Amino acid sequence: MRVLWVLAHPEPRSLNGALKDAGVAALERAGHEVVVSDLHAMAWNPVVTAADYGYDPDERFRVGPVSAQAYAAGALSADVRAEQDKVAAADTLVVQFPLWWYGMPAILKGWFDRVFLKGFAYGVTDPDHPGRTLRYGEGPLAGKRALVVTTVGGRGPDLGPRGVHGHLDELLFPLQHGTLFYVGYEVLPPVVVTGANRVSDEEFATASKEVCERVLAIPRTAPLPFRRQNGGDYDDDLVLRDHLAPGRAGLGIHLRDRPTETER
Repeated sequence: MRVLWVLAHPEPRSLNGALKDAGVAALERAGHEVVVSDLHAMAWNPVVTAADYGYDPDERFRVGPVSAQAYAAGALSADVRAEQDKVAAADTLVVQFPLWWYGMPAILKGWFDRVFLKGFAYGVTDPDHPGRTLRYGEGPLAGKRALVVTTVGGRGPDLGPRGVHGHLDELLFPLQHGTLFYVGYEVLPPVVVTGANRVSDEEFATASKEVCERVLAIPRTAPLPFRRQNGGDYDDDLVLRDHLAPGRAGLGIHLRDRPTETER
């Protein structure tokens, strides 16, 4: 594998830093190529500005079309181009972060905002569906795999289907489905380390072992069964067809269950 490991934690001696070190070492020992983007160590700028695209500040700044034009013209800022080159070269993306306020740290959100631009990661027209673009399982980054590694303060049950924090699957849905699957990645089940603020030596050993095992298993791990936008499950308005997940609503309906007679 050619792995890009994106880390978003300000302290290299943290639990996240130690887990990243263990996972990267395991991959390299197994002969895989790993490139690390440690966003804090890089002093990554998470803020989208017109300067990224060499755009005249006196003109109205429409981020989507302006960034697409700059990408096509090779006029992006050097830091964005460098990260896009890393993404393009890697067949696997590992995204690691602590879950803060129900989502990614701002520096990581800003990495996606500045790197996953129109023309590079999305916005490619689908020739078989006029008016649609290739997304949700298709698109420029299709054929690659992605794995989320995250640490959370909760102990586990409180992040389950009836836990006070909400179901972790739904908390990660914007990243796993709305970002990674959107641009074409096959998204693997996440690695989640709970109780992150009070991990004992024994618990760290267990977590480190899990991270190492999961990253080494990336090529043979079944991805999350998200429904493809253009696979026939959605109607012309991109609404899930009535016979699929009947009587249900919410984020979970966009994951396939085991096939039923009506879905085969």
